[in-house]
Amino acid sequence: MRSDVCSRVQKELGKQYPKVILLQRGQDFCLISDFDRGVLRRHPSSVMSVPQNTIALVYDYDQTLSPSYMQDDVLFPKFGINPEQFWKKCNELVEDLHWDGELAYMKCLLDYLGMDNVSNHDLTELGAGLTYYPGVEEVFDDIEGTCLNFDHRTAGIKVEHYIVSSGLKALLDGCSLAGKVKAIFGCEFGEDNMGRISFPKRTISHTTKTQYLFRINKGMLDPHDDVNDHMPSEARPIPFQNMIYVGDGPTDVPCFTVMGKNGGHAIAVYNPHDQTGRSFRKCYQLCTHAQRVKHIAPANYCTGSHLRLLLEEMVKEVADRILHERREEGQKGKVAAPSF
Repeated sequence: MRSDVCSRVQKELGKQYPKVILLQRGQDFCLISDFDRGVLRRHPSSVMSVPQNTIALVYDYDQTLSPSYMQDDVLFPKFGINPEQFWKKCNELVEDLHWDGELAYMKCLLDYLGMDNVSNHDLTELGAGLTYYPGVEEVFDDIEGTCLNFDHRTAGIKVEHYIVSSGLKALLDGCSLAGKVKAIFGCEFGEDNMGRISFPKRTISHTTKTQYLFRINKGMLDPHDDVNDHMPSEARPIPFQNMIYVGDGPTDVPCFTVMGKNGGHAIAVYNPHDQTGRSFRKCYQLCTHAQRVKHIAPANYCTGSHLRLLLEEMVKEVADRILHERREEGQKGKVAAPSF
């Protein structure tokens, strides 16, 4: 890239990101914050690694962001499917024939929807009707601005949102949260040559959800990337210490465990309107007896709620730690900057 082209790119970047600089080294380029540029001036021979400036909020979907299962919320009403009969059939496959739960519900969906010629696009359009717990959309919009101050932003610290669900990715791709998240992971259908969903293409169980935590950790968001490839800890863009996982119960235990063992944060949420108390008891057991999580909270994401306060405090705490580490690195002559 010629210097004049580099200058034009920097000019365009500066319109939206005045604190970000395009840095050239040989034939390679990277983005670097004003904070890091100052450190590089003082220590031009600094060792450079991936910045690790991102805080990741990772959510389950069903019963975590929404009080309803997404199928019950939008899919069953559209196609006139009786929820009790549907889930009864799924449970029979799981209990009597030992199917995996996710494959069972996907097979049942194909059986029920076979005559309707449904495409993934149809499912995505249905996703626009998904509903959430109070305050969900606001926390996606506001938490970065609420929690990060000028010093955090100058150091390049930011917040990203991810959804990892055993539900249908196509539905989530159409929901109002899709434009607010870095990535959505969920079960997927393949299509036949007529464009109709025809076979499970990808499933995510409560145990394989942990794979996607490592994908976020390593920045390997493309399903074709081999997440098992070795990557040194300093080369991973989002350390587990920078992650906050929000789930709702036993199906999230593997993810809670990964977070706990790797220095991450976790919150179990329950439906405060569940008159049976079952939702609360699941979280209580995880916290008090199983010791999978330190925090439980009602699934209310509104400003000032218990859950919102927990999330904000965790984000601020992680951001302060990152900023402290960056300043220490600068003093020691080792700066974390984007890889070339």
